[in-house]
Amino acid sequence: MTPATAYIGLGSNVGDRAAAIRSAVAALDELQGAKVLSVSDSIETIPEGPTGQDRYLNAAVVLECRLSPRQLLEAMLAIEAAHGRDRSTGKRWGPRRLDLDLLMYNDRIIDEPGLTVPHPRMHLRSFVLAPLAQVAPRAVHPGLDLTIECLRDHLAALPTAEYPQAEPC
Repeated sequence: MTPATAYIGLGSNVGDRAAAIRSAVAALDELQGAKVLSVSDSIETIPEGPTGQDRYLNAAVVLECRLSPRQLLEAMLAIEAAHGRDRSTGKRWGPRRLDLDLLMYNDRIIDEPGLTVPHPRMHLRSFVLAPLAQVAPRAVHPGLDLTIECLRDHLAALPTAEYPQAEPC
């Protein structure tokens, strides 16, 4: 299998957030058939969703990968579980020690049960786009045909959470 480029978002707002992100990056790099190419800085962000949560640390990783998107997702879920996350019992958008999201996988568009790529809300989330733009500013969002840098800049310029039709950068 020809290596693919996968883009992964990481987040943590419980416990030692920086250690959880470092541990997840190391676990991704140790996956058979995968190699971490680049890691963004971690940025602190205000949580979306339920109130009363601690701030998140968010980061992004560029991964060279010989795993299929489904295999990569399953490996990511196993890494989350090793950090104590149980998606079946966790509150949606609630506190978590570790959250891994498959943001993009090459230029593929995938819509299967349990797997949607690109991540359906990544273009609306500055906590995803800011770190991803550090490591992959020229990567193009499949379907929107805009670079990550362009999406980040459009979102940063908005006065509200509403995302208008973006114009090419």
